[in-house]
Amino acid sequence: MRIRVRMVARAIDEPHRAASQLELLFDLTFVIAVAAITAQFAHGIADGHGLAGLVPFLQVFFAIWWAWMNFTWFASSYDTDDVAYRLLTLVQMAGVLVLAAGVPTAADHSDYGIVTLGYVIMRSGLVVQWLRAGREDPAGRRTALRYAAGITIAQLGWVLRYFLVDTGVLPASFGLPLFLCLVVLELAVPRWAERVRTTNWHPHHIAERYGLFTIIVLGESVLAASRGVGGALEADRIGGPFVVIAVCSLVLLFALWWLYFLIEAGEALHHRRNRSYLWGYGHYGIFAALAALGAGLEVAVEQTGHAVAASPVALGYAVAIPAGAYLALLWAGHALIAAEPVIRPAAVLGCVAVMLSVPLAASRIGLAAVVAAITASCVLLLAVTIMTAAHGQGRLR
Repeated sequence: MRIRVRMVARAIDEPHRAASQLELLFDLTFVIAVAAITAQFAHGIADGHGLAGLVPFLQVFFAIWWAWMNFTWFASSYDTDDVAYRLLTLVQMAGVLVLAAGVPTAADHSDYGIVTLGYVIMRSGLVVQWLRAGREDPAGRRTALRYAAGITIAQLGWVLRYFLVDTGVLPASFGLPLFLCLVVLELAVPRWAERVRTTNWHPHHIAERYGLFTIIVLGESVLAASRGVGGALEADRIGGPFVVIAVCSLVLLFALWWLYFLIEAGEALHHRRNRSYLWGYGHYGIFAALAALGAGLEVAVEQTGHAVAASPVALGYAVAIPAGAYLALLWAGHALIAAEPVIRPAAVLGCVAVMLSVPLAASRIGLAAVVAAITASCVLLLAVTIMTAAHGQGRLR
């Protein structure tokens, strides 16, 4: 490693580009953040307040996802891996950990003070990175300075929102509209910045980074399900429903993982760089659905050991809705970049319809049967997709 390397855009066709060890370490901080918001949402579902907790969950998850997005796309273009770059990445990692510490108060009490502080720390490091890129890379200077300005303005907006809403200057009812306005501003910054010149993000590197984050969120879902197993074991009431739900949880997550990696996303992005915004932004829903699914599976397993406030129908939908949303959004993401999507829309529609219908019978057939049916429909979708592709209708990984 060199002490200082001039920060210039990396080549978009750089061979063998892969995630660095620093990026993998950076992702570990998000393991904590995702685990925190998943656990909070699971508590809400168990208490019968899953619907009320959905908006706070989506708000906090946006903060987590967008923080990861900002670093990932910058690193794909300007990863110099020198001392200054590493230290500024450390600052951003510290911000993520502060953000994670604020998840409980944000989810339970709509107090975003600690989350906002984490964002200030994290975005400060990112803005310095963009300013450095603007100074050292003349070709991308205007784009880099636009990023630095846009991120700074957006961050000031989050701070202002906190002081206006969370401290009581404005009624709490202003919180969500202001949040949505700031989300639009955040999403607009990359489009505005790159109207001058597109950054040199690497398609295979970006695809790998998204795949790694997908695995992280899937891993959190496994962890959430294991917490449910622990709760059931503590109650010492292990029976058939526990075994069915525990096994189906693992099979379901495995099938969802398989479906995600059906296409070569890096090669597809290479040929359709113009669709990267929609593909990248659409992953918010994919990642959030996986995290919410983990919360639903945690409570589904845990309720086999002791009673929870939520009804069987509500618990069934806590699994079915995120699983169905994931499949629909995954199909849309594949369709955006793949020349010939391997997952057929009719198959996805049928699978989602079954998933959303089965929980209605939860009171009669039991939650274990509902989770088993959801898992079976997803496994059937995977099998049909593989067989269809094997007959020349698509290319699988």
